[in-house]
Amino acid sequence: MNPEDLIFSEEHEWIESGKSPARMGISDYAQKELTDVVYVELPEVGVEVSKGDSIIVLESVKATSDVYAPAAGKITEVNGNLEDNPQKINEDPYGAGWLVEMEITDSSDLDGMMDYNAYQKYLEEES
Repeated sequence: MNPEDLIFSEEHEWIESGKSPARMGISDYAQKELTDVVYVELPEVGVEVSKGDSIIVLESVKATSDVYAPAAGKITEVNGNLEDNPQKINEDPYGAGWLVEMEITDSSDLDGMMDYNAYQKYLEEES
């Protein structure tokens, strides 16, 4: 997946723009900050989530980190391959390392998210 086709949160999650269900994951920046991801706790398919809910837990050799829902909706699919291969998040955060697909209830929840160029600028300002 091309990161330029995604939108990003300040918490470093990405989601496909203009799609529902939409795939989501964490940015390349986030996976580098975590270092080697060794465990992923995914939600159940069918779970209803609210914007800002912690929906995924990632454990790395360095830290445990929550991944938050960028919008309200329902989890329609999880990337079960990550249970045996959590390193896919580090190897390909925009492809094989996607986390979940969710049906978005209210697309206006995504209004504050940044396109790729704005996200890159955000990262420069944060560092």
